[in-house]
Amino acid sequence: MESTFEHQSTTTYQKQVVASTASGFVLENMDIMFLSFTLSSIISELHISSTAAGWIGTITNFGMLVGGVIFGILADRIGRIKTFSHTIFIFALATAAMYFANNLTLIYVCRFLAGIGAGGEYGIGMAIIAESFPRHQVGKITSIASIGGQVGALVAAFLAAWILPSFGWHALFLFGIVPVILTYFVRRHLKESPSFLKTLPTKKTTHNGLGHALKILFNSPQATRQTFSLMIMTIVQIAGYFGLMTWLPSIMQTRLHLTVGSSSLWMISTIVGMSLGMAAFGLLLDKFGPRLTFGIFLLMAAVSVYLLLAAQNMQTLVLFGTIVGFFSNGMFGGYGAVISQLYPTEIRATANNIIMNVGRCVGGFSSVLIGILLDHFSITIVILMLSILYIISFISMLSIKNLGLHFLVLVNN
Repeated sequence: MESTFEHQSTTTYQKQVVASTASGFVLENMDIMFLSFTLSSIISELHISSTAAGWIGTITNFGMLVGGVIFGILADRIGRIKTFSHTIFIFALATAAMYFANNLTLIYVCRFLAGIGAGGEYGIGMAIIAESFPRHQVGKITSIASIGGQVGALVAAFLAAWILPSFGWHALFLFGIVPVILTYFVRRHLKESPSFLKTLPTKKTTHNGLGHALKILFNSPQATRQTFSLMIMTIVQIAGYFGLMTWLPSIMQTRLHLTVGSSSLWMISTIVGMSLGMAAFGLLLDKFGPRLTFGIFLLMAAVSVYLLLAAQNMQTLVLFGTIVGFFSNGMFGGYGAVISQLYPTEIRATANNIIMNVGRCVGGFSSVLIGILLDHFSITIVILMLSILYIISFISMLSIKNLGLHFLVLVNN
């Protein structure tokens, strides 16, 4: 393990690392869910098509790719903590600005800026965790931090049930700025990890920004195959998440004649399932390695999404939503753990951000694609598409050589 912290000094620092990373994910996912819960209202108020509405989420992910590259490079050059503590403010201000967005163009602009701010969150947070915990705990800790995102989603669900009926969709986005205070005070107490500081003396000669990172990501046929395979997996991960969380509340409101409050209950059960899935995935990842753990979850996700077609009432919808959430999004924290182990410290934040945000940018097109499919076809076609995507991710995972026994031995040593 790269961390050189003494045992007695790890406890407080490691708690602060997890708290700061999780708090960033809380805010980020809360904002994503705000969009999910307000999508029907935005469509109705602005009289736009499902396709145009789908672009809102996709444009956010374009911004994440841009911000991910910029802030990933800065984190690897000048420090994780320094960069991490500033991305939140761009993101929060752009989220709150949605309160004033009264046309589609302004919404697109706000979402792109929010994406830029949020783009650095995942990679930097995962890099800090990888450099602050023993290898055999990284899977568990990255998954615990990722559960913070689901806490944000739960907060969004409760706020949506309270705010939307009385105050409208604009007011909901104002709450995106509230966690900034807590996040700022948590992060200001963190210091750079010793493993990162060790790379500083040689950075001027060995680190050349994006070009250097890309060279390592694609410096051989095996490295290229590994990087592209991880990108495919994150694309599917994000596509599945956006498919479930952006459109299904609106679909279920129409299909089962649910109120916003009732659809929020289904969302809560799905989020609880995702959190339980993340906890289980992290433990299994550290014990059995990524190939077996990802394999189980990807195949089960491909099968379980069909349960949503069988939901005929609120009770079955809650149960099936929990199961689907468990397998479809339990894997989220695992990507940070795997990427952080497969790429060196000098490009760790950049590698995480490029791979995850390519996944977000391309996978975010699922919002548009699902909107198009819903305009012309049925939800059955959407579920079939999601199932096929998980199978594609499974095949891509099998092609990554370093996810085999070598990785498991590396983690357990």
